[in-house]
Amino acid sequence: MWGIIISIVMAIVIGIIGDALVGNDMPGGIIGSMVAGFVGAWLGPMLMGSWGPEIGGFAIVPAIIGTAIFVFLLGLVSKMFRRTT
Repeated sequence: MWGIIISIVMAIVIGIIGDALVGNDMPGGIIGSMVAGFVGAWLGPMLMGSWGPEIGGFAIVPAIIGTAIFVFLLGLVSKMFRRTT
């Protein structure tokens, strides 16, 4: 039970940090940040390996970098769709 709660809290924190690094407004508020944190926690270690401190099953540094990449790409896609409509 505590593992799930820690994972959710870490995903939210990682999502907020990644969003702040890129400077885009993540849609969805806290839920959007949580989703971005989970995607970044999957994407970051897949691209860079699992290194650095680990909390709640998340390698913190690669997860933050992966989240920043995901939020940046999401911002590019949303700008592209805004221009076409």
